[in-house]
Amino acid sequence: MSDEQTDTGTGWPQPAGPARPGGPAGEPDPRPDAPDPDELSPLAPQEPVEPGEDPVGPPGVEPGDDGATVDLSAASRSVEPVAGSVGLTEPAEELEPAVAPVAAGRSRWSAAGAMIVALLVLLGFTLVVQLKTTSTDPTLGATRQEDLVRILSDLDARENRLQQDIRALEDSQRQLRSGEQGRQAALDEATRRADELGILAGTLPAVGPGLTVQFDAGVKPIAANRVLDAVQELRGAGAEAMQISGGDRATVRIISSTYFLDGDNGSLVVEGRRLTGPYTITVIGDPATMRTALNIPGGVVASVRGVGGNVTFGEREVAEVSALHAPIKLEHARPVS
Repeated sequence: MSDEQTDTGTGWPQPAGPARPGGPAGEPDPRPDAPDPDELSPLAPQEPVEPGEDPVGPPGVEPGDDGATVDLSAASRSVEPVAGSVGLTEPAEELEPAVAPVAAGRSRWSAAGAMIVALLVLLGFTLVVQLKTTSTDPTLGATRQEDLVRILSDLDARENRLQQDIRALEDSQRQLRSGEQGRQAALDEATRRADELGILAGTLPAVGPGLTVQFDAGVKPIAANRVLDAVQELRGAGAEAMQISGGDRATVRIISSTYFLDGDNGSLVVEGRRLTGPYTITVIGDPATMRTALNIPGGVVASVRGVGGNVTFGEREVAEVSALHAPIKLEHARPVS
């Protein structure tokens, strides 16, 4: 008889089953220590195998290859997440909020950086304008603080005097327009104006608070342009009447048309008259204002002392300007009617 049997269900030849001692093929082994056929069956449930352990068969049975082949690449592809499946949607939803704050933070930092740059540019422009403004006048920049305060005070006082003159002229105008007092007010106003014009023209003497300024020569004589600068500074400081005297007591009235020239042997020519040093200018006006004007750094006093000379001041409660100037005869100018 052949070792193979035919499966009646499939028609395939089947190997003959193991011979069971004590009975025909296919019947259970009647021996009490015989192994259970279910345990030897490949379809019987097996105990789970721990990772890293090799499956162990029954004692005396060598593990063998049953011919089954596993496609690892297909298995790895089968566990990849598919779009739209559970497990991919939730991480995708978690990534989107994480990207949004980063973009928003970058936009906020870029806006803040632009604002900082704009503020720095504006600050630099302001500093440049301020430096240019303060450096336009080097003379005032080198002046002491107390001198600047005094100059400002003098300018305020001069403004107050001008305001008083304006109010006086307005009062005179109202009186001239009034009834019976019109002619007397006009006469008084004409007399006052004539006196003022006589003092300015040098045809009338004048008295009042003032200052004397004496120029002493050093190694070099006092130049005419130094004296002229002093006269201009005094006029700018509010001088109302001036005269200059020499060492020989000769005195000349200073008016708007007075000129100065350098003479022989260090002398000075004023209005065609020769004067010798030292020279003394007597001026009527505010003493403090005029003295500050001459002492400005780089001004008259500094220039005279720079060549070895000296300038001395003397304040007078009552300064007298007594020298007179001959009236100027006008040949071409006429008042406007």
